[in-house]
Amino acid sequence: MPLRLGQEEPAAGPWQVVPLAQLVRMLRDGEPAPTGRPRVLAVDGRSGSGKTTLAERIRGAVPASTVVHTDDVAWNQAMFDWTNLLIGGVLEPVRRGEPVSFRPPAWRERNRDGAIEVPRGDELVIVEGAGAARRELMHVVDAVVWVQSDMAEAERRGIERDGGDQAAVSFWHLWMAEELPFMAQQRPWTRAKAIVAGTPEIPHDPATEIVVAPPPAPVG
Repeated sequence: MPLRLGQEEPAAGPWQVVPLAQLVRMLRDGEPAPTGRPRVLAVDGRSGSGKTTLAERIRGAVPASTVVHTDDVAWNQAMFDWTNLLIGGVLEPVRRGEPVSFRPPAWRERNRDGAIEVPRGDELVIVEGAGAARRELMHVVDAVVWVQSDMAEAERRGIERDGGDQAAVSFWHLWMAEELPFMAQQRPWTRAKAIVAGTPEIPHDPATEIVVAPPPAPVG
């Protein structure tokens, strides 16, 4: 059955099952290792697509790695207006080889405990979230993965994740009113080095394997 995709997003393919370790190697191939800093990987996709799951699987495959969630940067912030916070608070220090302990302004104002932490010495920093591969971040990102998903299944997952009640349904529609035009305008899949199936239909072992497709061919 064809995936139900959002506006402007092409169906990826052909899909193939590969070991997770092969995806990690694919994201490094042809790229010189950064000197004195981690590589920065953006894991982007629509809400409910499986970005967090993929980011955690990659983190598990790369011992010296940290996941940064854009939802934490954007906490009590506008849904997609957090680019400068992520760059100035996290990615610029990471690219200087510095440790990060960042408390976004809303965390301080609302007394949220803790901080967004990235230790010194990581090999990889994985930034996951809707908008992680936006154009404005490409000068501080080394590679992009786009998680393609069936929109109906992503909606079911997202509403279930947020509690499954009427408040979750209402929030989903509020979020989509911003996400859909944002993704159509940004087209982050065009910057991907690999496409990962967030709602795979090919049999595979989710503990060790991943379903991937090549990135779309450049237009023009």
